[in-house]
Amino acid sequence: MNYETFIGAVEQLANIPRDQAEPVTCFTLNTLAQRISHGQAEDLAARLPVQLRPCMQHEGPIATFHLDEFLRRIEKQLGADRATAERVARAVLATLWTAVGPKEFADAQSQLPGDFVPLLEAAVLEAPPRPREEEPPLRGPLSVDQFLDRVAERAGLDRDRARRATEAVLEVLAIRVTDGQIDDIRPFLPYEVRPALDRGLTRSRGRALPLSLDAFVDEITQREGVSRQDATNHARAVLSVLHEAVGEKEFSDTLAQLPREYRTLVTQA
Repeated sequence: MNYETFIGAVEQLANIPRDQAEPVTCFTLNTLAQRISHGQAEDLAARLPVQLRPCMQHEGPIATFHLDEFLRRIEKQLGADRATAERVARAVLATLWTAVGPKEFADAQSQLPGDFVPLLEAAVLEAPPRPREEEPPLRGPLSVDQFLDRVAERAGLDRDRARRATEAVLEVLAIRVTDGQIDDIRPFLPYEVRPALDRGLTRSRGRALPLSLDAFVDEITQREGVSRQDATNHARAVLSVLHEAVGEKEFSDTLAQLPREYRTLVTQA
């Protein structure tokens, strides 16, 4: 992500003018850098546009402030209220997530107090997609319309609900399998649904969390806001279309990382 794209995303998400977006982006990044280790700040900086890398530099020991102080500092910098500070913080963190990637973002998150979690999770949900030129080219046979139409038909959903189901299932799948396997299937999926994979990798830090089948379905239920039966049906539909999109080898490699109890979801896939 280049500098113009980064600042433009902050402008749009925070609904602030350019002459505010540039300084408050640097200030927010620097405030974050003060709260994490020097090594982690350097790792983030290496993935940022060159113009923003100095914002991640700071001297002295790691600070110990919590979320309230983080937002208070942004309030003071903006001369604005708490709601505006939260909106700006989400915008900068959302764009940071896109720029540095889910695993690096998760490593930084692991160094922050628990009261940051709601803000960070909200930022991830708002995050802009990666620039298309930074994504691997599409190698799969299905466009996003074809993928969603097939999910809709098999799950008995309209297009909007099919998209929510698809994103929920892919996000939870990315929590459950390794980052290497997600990287392998990523080129076969339409660009538009790939951010769901990244959200899952942020949760798992690429380490394939050991979700049972019940826990897998529960996670989908929470993301979609549907019943367990609907979540199960949606998972079956999405995995079936995933099979068609990624092909036999990659689907088998994915399936090999799941416990045998998951076979009830893929017997028709």
